[in-house]
Amino acid sequence: MTILKTRPAAVTLTPNAEARVAALMAAAPEGAIGVKLSTPRRGCSGLAYSVDYVTDEQKFDEKIETPGGVFYIDGASVLYLIGSVMDWVEDDFAAGFVFENPNAKGACGCGESFTV
Repeated sequence: MTILKTRPAAVTLTPNAEARVAALMAAAPEGAIGVKLSTPRRGCSGLAYSVDYVTDEQKFDEKIETPGGVFYIDGASVLYLIGSVMDWVEDDFAAGFVFENPNAKGACGCGESFTV
């Protein structure tokens, strides 16, 4: 008998992040099947976090089922994100996703990009 282990997701979403994904999906444009995290090359440190709607599932994307909708991680970005925690933080002046990424070796001064 073969016992299959479920591997943990590359990124853990906090309850606040899951609630934000649910809110995004509730207001999603027609055809959106989920929300996707990727790490495009930009900024002064090299990589940035980008969260966007997605309309089709890509073969190598990691798929995480959340209570409010499907959350995808870009297949090319997974290695940069393993072990990360994604949170949604709001205060009187700003709101946004915040990442605790154990793979990040540095970040730019404005916090918009990171390096691994």
